[in-house]
Parts: sequence; structure tokens; C-alpha cells
Amino acid sequence: MKGIHCSLACVLAALALIGAGGQAVAQSYPAGPIRVVVPFPAGGGVDSMGRILGQKLTEALGRQIIIENRPGANGMIGSEFVARSAKDGYTLLVNGANFVTTPSLYGKVTYDPLRDFDAVSLVALAPNVLVVHPSLPVKSVKELIALARARPGQIQYASSASGSTPHLAAELFKTMTKTDLLHVPYRGTGPAITALLSGEVSVMFMPALAAVPYVKSGRLRALAVTSRERLPALSELPTVAESGLKGYESSQWYGVLAPAGTPADILDLLNSQVAKIMRTPDMKQRMTDSGSLAVGSTREAFTAHLREEFAKWAKIIKQSGARVD
Repeated sequence: MKGIHCSLACVLAALALIGAGGQAVAQSYPAGPIRVVVPFPAGGGVDSMGRILGQKLTEALGRQIIIENRPGANGMIGSEFVARSAKDGYTLLVNGANFVTTPSLYGKVTYDPLRDFDAVSLVALAPNVLVVHPSLPVKSVKELIALARARPGQIQYASSASGSTPHLAAELFKTMTKTDLLHVPYRGTGPAITALLSGEVSVMFMPALAAVPYVKSGRLRALAVTSRERLPALSELPTVAESGLKGYESSQWYGVLAPAGTPADILDLLNSQVAKIMRTPDMKQRMTDSGSLAVGSTREAFTAHLREEFAKWAKIIKQSGARVD
């Protein structure tokens, strides 16, 4: 019995030491600069979000946040670098929706987005707006569905690239409505918008920030927004789900991740700071101005979001045959 009591005491002592060690990590972190990897070139949406957040985190943590662009292979190079980095909270990743679609679009990916990373926080959602050229005789989602069914394979829609968020948003729409729209991919959002404005194509799921000025000027007709909630910048515009396609949702999103195995107390600290930043009036207004919705989620909610998005888009990509090699 004495040996059993001693063993129990030893276990409790060891647990106490582990707990104390965890508290020490939380109290000393961060002791130096934090590197935030952006797996895309400077100037894009993920980069912009990373820099905005980095500036705010520098102020909140009192330590320099260094943004490091490591572009290539649709975000795979930078993401793999973070997955293989030390699990100490000093190398983080800011990424977007491609993070969970890339494994299904490419034949070979050297990391698992669900297994090799720990979620820190979902930062913001950036929905698309379903827009049409004014010459297309539709003024609602229901009318577009009806016309597409009457003209299978004849209505063309533009995207910024095969496998892009606008492309997959349209493929989800096609799958849920059982319609046949013809995909015309372009080399970037700019050329796709130019083609839509000229009437070369008739439909596009366009990033909200790009769509707002064209919609307000009347050069394009907006039918709905693809997010779960309405967009403040176009508050009068219904969601696709509100327009009769229940369950439809497709948004670019931005989030912060760390290498899997990063201590939970560090993840909790980072989460609390990111969530606090995203809930400030300043950040909410900045997101609204950029056609986005500020979030700032719990770690658990972001983990669930990643798993749901991975499964959802894997199915849509398989059905659509979309591929990037």
C-alpha cells in the first residue's frame, strides 16, 4: 500500500510540474519576434489580411510580427514550411480557403491541412457576389436557375482560374441546382471581370470588394451574396440561401494556424488576442470597407470550420473534375 501511495504521489507531483511548466511558457511567451508566413506574393488578399493582423498583433503583444512571403504552388510551399517549423509559437501561418481545397486539386501535397496544423482563429470571411451582365434577362437567383435549365450548356460563367474560390462557388451552385453552366477560366480576376463587363461571358461569382463599384454603377446586376449572412456593403442584397437555394454558402476565408503540437497555452493566448482584435470597431469597419465580415472565432470553431470546408470542397471538386497540375 505504501508503494501505491508513493506512486500516486509521484504521478501527482509530475503533473504539477508539467502544469507549472505550461504556465511558465504562457508567462514568457512571446519572448521575441514572431514570424507570420504568407504563402502568396505580396499584394493579394491573404497578404493584405496578414499585414493588417500583424500590425495589430505587434501592438497587442508588444513584440514585432514579421510578415514573410513564401509564395508558390498555390500556397503549398509556404504552408509546408510552417508545417515543418518548430512547434513553439514563433512561426505561424496566415492562409485562405485554398488551404483546404489544394489537396483535392493537386495530385500530390506534402502536408495534411487537418493533421499537420493547429487552428488558432478564423479571422474573416470574404464572400463572393453572384453578378450577371445586364443583357442576361434575369433579376433573381430563381430566374437564373430557370434560364440555365432552359439553356443547358449555353450560359457561360467566368472565373479567375480553375480551382479558384469563384470557380468552386459556381460549381457548388451547379451541383445544388442541377444546372449546366459553362466554365470559362481566365488568368486572374481582372481579365475575368473585363470579359464579364464586355458581355463575353454572362455570369460570375465575383469577390465582393471588386463587385461593389460595378453593381452600384449599374454596369453589373447583382443577384445575391454567397455568404451565410448579408454583406454590410450591400445590405439590400439577399444571400443565395435566402433566394431559395437553402444551405448554399461559399466564401473566401482567412485564418491563423500553427504547426500541430504547439502548446495549448500559446494557442489560447494567440487566439484571445486575434479574437479581441477582430471584434474592435476599427477592424469591423476595415473588413466592411473591404467587402468582408470580421469573425475572430474560438479555436474549436475554426477547427470545425476547417473540417467542414475540407469535406465539402473535396466532394465538389471531385464532381466537377476540377484539377490543377
